[in-house]
This record gives sequence, C-alpha cells and structure tokens, in this order.
Amino acid sequence: MAKKKLNIKKAIKKPGALTATAKKEGAIKSDGTIKVSWLKEKAKGDNKTAQRARFALTLRKLNIK
Repeated sequence: MAKKKLNIKKAIKKPGALTATAKKEGAIKSDGTIKVSWLKEKAKGDNKTAQRARFALTLRKLNIK
C-alpha cells in the first residue's frame, strides 16, 4: 500500500495568525522564526493561540522536505 501524504495546507486554517501574534508580543527572532520558548509557554492555554502553538510544535517535529 502506498503511504498516505499529509495535507498540511488544509490543516492550517489561518496562515500567518500565529506569526502575527508572536510579532505583537516580540517573540520573533532576527531570522524571522518564532521562539520555541514562547511557543511552549503559549501552548499551555486553552484558547486559539494555544491551539496554534501546539500545532506549530507538532509540525516542528515532522521532517518535511
């Protein structure tokens, strides 16, 4: 059986929303990425930002090339 591909584009409902929130709070590094410590801190809540942060941490674990 062929391996099923993940469709990440469909899973991301509002592209750039987490980055915008991180930018407002000053959690963007000089290379344009979001600080992992900020993601882990935000992932502890139960709102949309927390949900997006948890998803970002999950995507970070995937080795997509």
